[in-house]
Amino acid sequence: MLLVIAAVLLVVSVPLAGGNLRRLAQLDIRAAWTVLLSAAIQVGITSAHRGGSHTFHVVLHFISYGLVVWFLLANRGFVGMPMLTLGAALNVLAITVNGGVMPAWNTAIRLAGLDEKAGFDNSAPVSHAHLQFLGDVIPVPGPWPIGNVLSIGDLLIFAGAFVLLHYACESKLAVRGRAARA
Repeated sequence: MLLVIAAVLLVVSVPLAGGNLRRLAQLDIRAAWTVLLSAAIQVGITSAHRGGSHTFHVVLHFISYGLVVWFLLANRGFVGMPMLTLGAALNVLAITVNGGVMPAWNTAIRLAGLDEKAGFDNSAPVSHAHLQFLGDVIPVPGPWPIGNVLSIGDLLIFAGAFVLLHYACESKLAVRGRAARA
């Protein structure tokens, strides 16, 4: 839920910075269905159908990230996409070296006020985690729906989306950035 709230805040930040959200309709976004299907898979394996085969859930988890990679490659020319891609790559790396689960730090989970759930979780404590620093180690405290744990990759994804939205919508923040580069 925190990711949905963050996405809404990203979109709301555009008109607050003088950008025009209607400019998004002018973008030639390719393979948008891949992101929607990826999100549906993630919701399915972490909320709707948590039980069952762990291996099957891990395979679906990797398929969801494969769909995201497809989207990123199809849209690689957009400003902000390299940062988004780096964030996704760091998340995939952490998930891959930890057997298909994003390693979450127990302390971050506790500080975020999260409870352990039965069944598959795409982010969970992993015994002897590899590359733990790339896992979900950043606590976002708060009651549901705010409490969550984030990774460095997640922050890069948010930053890339912020850059993309503000650049595409020609907000004052993007205009200042263009002027500084000129």
